[in-house]
Amino acid sequence: WLMSDNMHHQWLLLAACFWVIFMFMVASKFITLTFKDQDGYGAKQEPLILTAVTKVEEVHVPEEKRWPEEFQPTGKGFSGNLIRQPLVHMERLELLRNVCRDTALRDLSHTAVSKFVLDRIFVCDKHKILFCQTPKVGNTQWKKVLIVLNGAFSSIEEIPENIVHDHEKNGLPRLSSFSDSEIKKRLNLYFKFFIVRDPFERLISAFKDKFVHNPRFEPWYRHEIAPGIIRKYRKNRTETKGLQFEDFVRYLGDPNHRWLDVQFGDHIIHWVTYVELCAPCEIKYSVIGHHETLEDDAPYILKAAGIDHLVSYPTIPPGITVYNKTKVERYFSGISKRDIRRLYARFEGDFKLFGYQEPDFLLN
Repeated sequence: WLMSDNMHHQWLLLAACFWVIFMFMVASKFITLTFKDQDGYGAKQEPLILTAVTKVEEVHVPEEKRWPEEFQPTGKGFSGNLIRQPLVHMERLELLRNVCRDTALRDLSHTAVSKFVLDRIFVCDKHKILFCQTPKVGNTQWKKVLIVLNGAFSSIEEIPENIVHDHEKNGLPRLSSFSDSEIKKRLNLYFKFFIVRDPFERLISAFKDKFVHNPRFEPWYRHEIAPGIIRKYRKNRTETKGLQFEDFVRYLGDPNHRWLDVQFGDHIIHWVTYVELCAPCEIKYSVIGHHETLEDDAPYILKAAGIDHLVSYPTIPPGITVYNKTKVERYFSGISKRDIRRLYARFEGDFKLFGYQEPDFLLN
């Protein structure tokens, strides 16, 4: 009986040892992946070219705000795996830096940090945050978050819709409104982020919002911009319909589109590339969120910026962020492969930098 009891204890001890060794191996692997030097795998960044209104100045590459030591599900709707979530964002930054140093894509991935870019970046000095606006990816909600953080309103629910985009009243300064030295300081020290989505689906959203529904009653899109595109790019001159998606695609894919862009002014921000809007290869962003995973990314961004205890991202309606492959294919079904290829050639940098796949209908 004593011998049997001793053998039982020996087996328990042996099993416990194996369990301790196994947990140590798992913990070691996790620590290695989670606390890997973020700059160790990134490309060496080139100096920024900061184009002010009156002069050109070189800016040092900004350092990222440090990653939080813990990642816990404190925001609304956080459903991501606590271990996987930080790794997803580190992988996105690694992909970005690898594509940035690909010389074959340089013309599609690099841009000067000009006043146009600085106008897109909103500032929250109180919490040291910079947010680059990329229209048609839920930016209105992020503006509301920053408006509350800046103290203009005490809660998101109190912000009138007509105030959100009124930059004279919403309390959101643009980075371009600061002096060159103040700009450099904020780029170096602040937490920086922006949101992307599938480039072609974003273009469809921009087309519907500005030329079909136009919910914000902006008549210049239909009465000034649409006629300009139709005159230049419509094949069938006898067609009297309003702007069609095919006309829009032909305009965007034209290598000489810039002469019209100049006439349209800043309205083009709704369909220019992420590269042109936010200069992701020149500015060292802390986090890049994806519209398709916003339910996980939004609370993660709030946590990483250290503001999750102050504000929550507004509730996301079910299914609104899901990539709609059928819709994209339907919109492009009647457009020539030549026009689609020219469009892809312009937005290829956005596809590659942020890990979006080339559409199947372009490969067939």
